[in-house]
Amino acid sequence: MPDRTLEKPDTFPLFYTAPEAVSPEQHGNKGLAQSTNFSFAASAIVIPLMAAEMPAAMRSYPIIFSGPDFMPMMITGIKEGENLFIDANGKWAEPHYVPAYIRRYPFILAGNETDDRLTLCIENDPARLKTIGAKPKKDINPLFENGKQAEAITSALAFCEQYQAMVVKTRQIMKLIAGSGLLAKRTSKITLADGKSFNITGFHLVDEARLRALGDEEFLTLRKSDALATIYCHLASMNSWTSLLHQASLRSH
Repeated sequence: MPDRTLEKPDTFPLFYTAPEAVSPEQHGNKGLAQSTNFSFAASAIVIPLMAAEMPAAMRSYPIIFSGPDFMPMMITGIKEGENLFIDANGKWAEPHYVPAYIRRYPFILAGNETDDRLTLCIENDPARLKTIGAKPKKDINPLFENGKQAEAITSALAFCEQYQAMVVKTRQIMKLIAGSGLLAKRTSKITLADGKSFNITGFHLVDEARLRALGDEEFLTLRKSDALATIYCHLASMNSWTSLLHQASLRSH
């Protein structure tokens, strides 16, 4: 019975190999292709998720906690290298939620979180980053116009800054949850319709018995910090293992 580990990958940040700082010198003749093709994530069986997204994501994906910071991760696959929510054409299955981590690609903010200003970077992905020729194409948005940031950069920067704020908030919440002793390491056995079984390992869940045993003061602290909402969304997401198995059954047909 093969094991599937859901530990945070060593190559994090996921999907990025060599992001470049966005600049008019480097990207003055570059544009961003308008695309809803998510093929870059087709092999990802876990994807980072922020606490603010959990109410939307819990309906479609099991949400677990992984890595040294116990950050939320949504499970998108069972077999290694197969995201069950992305088809052969790179389309994300509807009506399932597409996480912000995916939607910000190919942009990312780089630098230390203690810096006053992080640097906007872009992955040099030829499917997204295009050279603008003499005749601009309607489906390619320039990064710069007359040496100044164009709308594509302004929008990407705003989205990435919003995402970074969600990262900081999520880390605060998870530090509180982990410090409350609520997380327990677990292993799950998944059996597909064809009878094949997989052990899913390397993740943490909230221990409901420990949650019920919390004192009133500890419970109130979790509620006031938004950690309680994160816990309940996580617990509700455990019902979405059936969604994952449904996607696997569609893939096998």
